[in-house]
Amino acid sequence: MRIHPRAVDGLTALVATAVAALLGAEAAARGWPPPDPAAWTLVALANLSLAVRGRAPLGVFLFVHLCWIAYVALGHWPVVGAPAAMVALYTVAATRSARTAAVCAVLLGGTWVCAGVAGGSGAFGARASLVGQGVGCPLVLWRFGQVARRAAELTVRLRAEQAERARREVAGERVRIARELHDVIAHHMAVITIQAGLARFVLDTDTRTARQALTTVGAAGGEALAELRRMLGLLRAEGAEGVGGTGGTCGLREGGPATEPAPGLDRLEELVERVRAGGVHVGVRIRGASRPLPPGVQLCVYRVVQEALTNVLKHAPGARADVELVYRTDELAVSVTDDGGNRARTAGTGGHGLIGMRERAKLYDGTIAVGPRREGGFGVHLTLPTPPPEQAARRGGAVTE
Repeated sequence: MRIHPRAVDGLTALVATAVAALLGAEAAARGWPPPDPAAWTLVALANLSLAVRGRAPLGVFLFVHLCWIAYVALGHWPVVGAPAAMVALYTVAATRSARTAAVCAVLLGGTWVCAGVAGGSGAFGARASLVGQGVGCPLVLWRFGQVARRAAELTVRLRAEQAERARREVAGERVRIARELHDVIAHHMAVITIQAGLARFVLDTDTRTARQALTTVGAAGGEALAELRRMLGLLRAEGAEGVGGTGGTCGLREGGPATEPAPGLDRLEELVERVRAGGVHVGVRIRGASRPLPPGVQLCVYRVVQEALTNVLKHAPGARADVELVYRTDELAVSVTDDGGNRARTAGTGGHGLIGMRERAKLYDGTIAVGPRREGGFGVHLTLPTPPPEQAARRGGAVTE
């Protein structure tokens, strides 16, 4: 759990106040006058002001030093005010430029030496030690503060770079998905063109065939419009613009057989066979009554299963994997699990693959869970809403005409 910076500042102020109180109580034993009410007030003001050091580090540093100088001027033990001054200097060094922190370090060292000399340290050894402390302590605090400042700047820069890289990966994955949706739309357009030509050809001689062809055109057109909206939604998403650098076509694939549909559930067994050839034993189980599904949904399932099995090949060689499809009334549940094989596997399944699975699930209003299993191995669980069986059957029958 991360503690709020203001809470840290408040705790620092309380600890510094407690340390100053203990040192003040030791003043008499060190041969100095015990602090009077005015001295205790200065000590409290100097140390409690550290509670706002994060918001005004330079102002707090100057205020602490003014209180410290006044405390020494009253003839009290200078060491009592040193902890607050040291914390204030470190705060300036950790949040301000090296030049500003160096000036503050000189001020601290000068105050330290002058306070010691004014206190009557007469022996040469004591004066040399005093000068060494007045130079060494501020220098160490300045150095530590500068290191902390640079580390904080690097952390902020690293987080910004990671966020930018994640944004680019999401945008790139969205464009890649949009390319595949483009193929789905191209398939629908080919079906519409063929069926419209058929309806026009038999309109006067075979009314039933013409009606079925027009039904096919309507179903395919509706699916194409839905997929087009999804594709445009992806390309309009924040950060997707400009990724791929392909100009006005938004990176959509050109050339190739426009009428060839994107991979769907009919090619799932072919995918499984390729994975088996790579050394992974894969079992496939289908529960419920299978029914025709929109090509976009089939493409989503195919790609998620493909990515999950690819991760098994890469991260758990020799493992056993199971692919399960469960057809329910209004949804399709897909699970790809493995037993881990002979090698421990972590949750990191790769940046693009995990992003792609999540984006595809979100595109079709589905849910996906990816992570280690309690019994060992790894699991990917996808749930997608699907049309009711009656609607899917009518649509599937129309498209296959």
